[in-house]
Amino acid sequence: MTAAVTPDAAGVPKDAPPAMERRHILQAMSGLMAGMFVAILASTVVANALPRIIADLHGSQSSYTWVVTAELLAMTATVPIWGKLSDLYDKKLLIQLSLSMFVVGSLVAGFSHSVGLLIVSRVLQGIGAGGLTALAQVVMAAIIPPRELGRYSGIFGAVFAVGTVAGPLIGGVLVDTSWLGWRWCFFIGVPFALLAIVLLQLTLKLPTVRREVKIDYLGAVLIMSGVSALLLWVTLAGNRFDWWSWQTAALVITGAVLLIAAVVVESRVQEPIIPLDIFRNRTVTLTTLASLLVGVAMFGGTVFLSQYFQISLGKSPTTAGLMSLPMILGLMVSTTVAGQIISAKGKWKGFLIAGGIIMTAGMGLLSTIGADSSFGLLSVYMVVLGVGVGMLMQNLVLVAQNDVPASELGAATSVLSFFRSLGGAIGTSALGAVLAHRVTSELEKGFGGAAAGGNGGGHSVPDLSTLPEPARQVVEHAYGVATADVFLLGTPFAVLALIAVLFIKEKPLKTQSGMERLAEESAAAKTAGAPTH
Repeated sequence: MTAAVTPDAAGVPKDAPPAMERRHILQAMSGLMAGMFVAILASTVVANALPRIIADLHGSQSSYTWVVTAELLAMTATVPIWGKLSDLYDKKLLIQLSLSMFVVGSLVAGFSHSVGLLIVSRVLQGIGAGGLTALAQVVMAAIIPPRELGRYSGIFGAVFAVGTVAGPLIGGVLVDTSWLGWRWCFFIGVPFALLAIVLLQLTLKLPTVRREVKIDYLGAVLIMSGVSALLLWVTLAGNRFDWWSWQTAALVITGAVLLIAAVVVESRVQEPIIPLDIFRNRTVTLTTLASLLVGVAMFGGTVFLSQYFQISLGKSPTTAGLMSLPMILGLMVSTTVAGQIISAKGKWKGFLIAGGIIMTAGMGLLSTIGADSSFGLLSVYMVVLGVGVGMLMQNLVLVAQNDVPASELGAATSVLSFFRSLGGAIGTSALGAVLAHRVTSELEKGFGGAAAGGNGGGHSVPDLSTLPEPARQVVEHAYGVATADVFLLGTPFAVLALIAVLFIKEKPLKTQSGMERLAEESAAAKTAGAPTH
């Protein structure tokens, strides 16, 4: 159900939407939050199952990294496309389409019998997740004023927390239950996705500005191809070929040429996927840079924590899920409390700076872990990291949305989501390669040479239950040292994110929703004689 927003002759928006009441906002958010829950659950429910999945499918450490990277890469590459489409087409239909793609990817993943097919299914899931990532925040900005967004962050925080807390626990239980198994980690999200599609159809009603559109397919292909080439290089270099080799030169040059071509195309087309003009806004540029660096630090470090719990500490998938709770609780509490205070006071920069400092401290603390670290100490470190990330992640999007015209909300939101996902993909690929190389090095030292299993990253992820005690201790030590290195290398990126945040200028939060702002902008453009698209 859509309606075009058009101004009358006097310049007053004839069909301008009235401010939505809290009850209607909550109804509209029900399907939106169900969709977000699906996306969160799908990634977290697999986290603790991955070591078992890769072992069952006879995959390698590189395969482990690629199962994670494939979804991040697909999500990263498609977020700008979804965001641009949201400025042109029916947002509700787009969210439902992304959920449908997510369902297909989940079913293919559940029936996978090889690592290759699993990675393909994760690409499909990533495309769907890209739509949910971009569109959920665009829709929230359309119906809720920036000043009020913090009041609803508690709901978002609760959904995020439930999905993130329940996911690892459910995944662990499914993996440890013989008559279910890891395949149900993919199947379990399908009913929730279907429920979200129905709820969105019944509750979400948004006006759409109808205009003639042109999709920049060439720019989209160039961006996706360029990013993919560079991520392939980061993932495979040091494992399948040397950092200094003809393969490195080929992938880096190809990626660079494709991205340069994408910039040229984006600067000339009428409807670019990533509007370059948006980077003239200092706030957007700095929040984008900070989001990229947060993605590198957060995803690059935390994605390997579950593997550390299970292999280095020898815990079961269910126990590993329980051990991740401190970080999730820290993130949930900081997101909710910061959002409420920001809505009440209208001040946000202090929370961004504090988040940058705390996230850096958390990464630094986690760089000291090992195979003999106590859960109490790990819990403190994870809480610190969770609190820092919670203060930064959503508030960076809020700050950018507050500082752009309503007609660019989709583009600004998707640009931030794109670069945060890109940072996550880079972090997962690069730090995963570092982890694989360090594990191999430590295993070679522990076993006295070639017994480690080949080139960096090529060795199989071990099943501890099949190893004798001396070998088990060597493997546990290797993964403990390697995981600490991953956090150590991620810490400088957290520092750079803090520096970027320091240069963002604080501006008052607007009190109008995106729909109201769009109607006013349309009326003002009509009055000034400018064309309204």
